[in-house]
Amino acid sequence: MSVSARTPAELERPNACGGVGEPSSARTEKSVRRVFGAGSPPADLAPAVMAVSDAEFELFQQLIHAEAGIWLAPVKKALLVGRLARRLRELGLASYRAYHERVREDPAEKVRMLDAICTTETHFFREPRHFEFLSSRVFPALREQAEAGRRARRIRVWSAACSSGEEPYSIAMALLDAFPSGWDLEILATDLSTKILERARAGVWPIEKSSEIARPFLEAFMLRGVASQEGLMKAGPEIRALVRFERVNLNGDSWPEGRFDLVFCRNVLIYFERRAKERVVERLLDRLEPGGHLFLGHAESLGGLTTRARPAIPTVYAASAPARSA
Repeated sequence: MSVSARTPAELERPNACGGVGEPSSARTEKSVRRVFGAGSPPADLAPAVMAVSDAEFELFQQLIHAEAGIWLAPVKKALLVGRLARRLRELGLASYRAYHERVREDPAEKVRMLDAICTTETHFFREPRHFEFLSSRVFPALREQAEAGRRARRIRVWSAACSSGEEPYSIAMALLDAFPSGWDLEILATDLSTKILERARAGVWPIEKSSEIARPFLEAFMLRGVASQEGLMKAGPEIRALVRFERVNLNGDSWPEGRFDLVFCRNVLIYFERRAKERVVERLLDRLEPGGHLFLGHAESLGGLTTRARPAIPTVYAASAPARSA
C-alpha cells in the first residue's frame, strides 16, 4: 500500500498542541478540525469490590503466569480485585476460587480474564525520545539506503503490545510525516487482550487525548466528534490504512511471520520473570531485520538477557547479528 505524507516535514514533540495562553479546551477544538459523528461511545461500569484471600490470589498468580508469562507479585492483589470483581458479580459467583474454576473449565472465560488483567494505560507519542530517534536517525538512514538501492522502499513495524492503539497510530503519523509517496508502509499491532484490541480497531478516544498529539498531526490525521460523538476523537483514514490488528500472546507459540524493520515492545518485559524475558527477547530479535531496532519501555533493558543486540540509545537496541530463521 502506497501512502502520501500530509504533515509538515519536522516531527514535533507531543504536548506541543496550541498557542501560548489558550485554554486547553480551545486548543483541542481548533486543532482537531475534521469531524465524524456515527455511533455511540462504550460505557464503563465500576466493578464491585470483593476481597481475595492469599490462597485464591496464588491460584490466579500461577494461572496467569502459565498462560501469559506475567508474574503478579503479592502487592498486585488490589489490581486483581479491581480487574475481576465486576466479572464475579456479573456471573453471580461468591468467591474468586469459584471464578478460578470457571476460568479453568471455559477457554472463552480464560481469554476474558486475561483481557481484564493485562489491559494497561498508554498514551500517544509515549517516550518522546524514541520518536526523536526515529525522525533524526532511523528514518534518514532508511531513506538513504533506499536511494542507494540497498533496500526496497518498504518499512514493516510491529507494535507488540499495542493496548488501545495509541502506540501504532503514533508510529503511523510519524511514518507518514517522514516518507513521501512511493513507500510501502505497514504496521502490525498486536495485544493479548481481545477487548483492548476492539477498542484499538475502533480508533476512538476522549478528545482530551488530543493534548498528547502535536497540532500538525491533529489537523492532518484526527477527526473530531460531532453530534452523538461530541467529546471524542477518531483516527483518520490515512493512519488507519497503515495499521492491522491481531491477537498475539507473547508467551504463546503463534507469533507473526516474517521480519520487521522496527519492533516496539514497551512496558511488557517488566511483567515477565527472567526465563520468560529471555525467551521473549530472543524471539523478538528473531523477528528483526539485520540492523533493525527494538524499542523497550523506560524501565526495561536487555542487559544480561542477550548478546544479539547493542544499545543505540537508552531503551533502543539495534540487531547486531543476522537474525535467525523466524
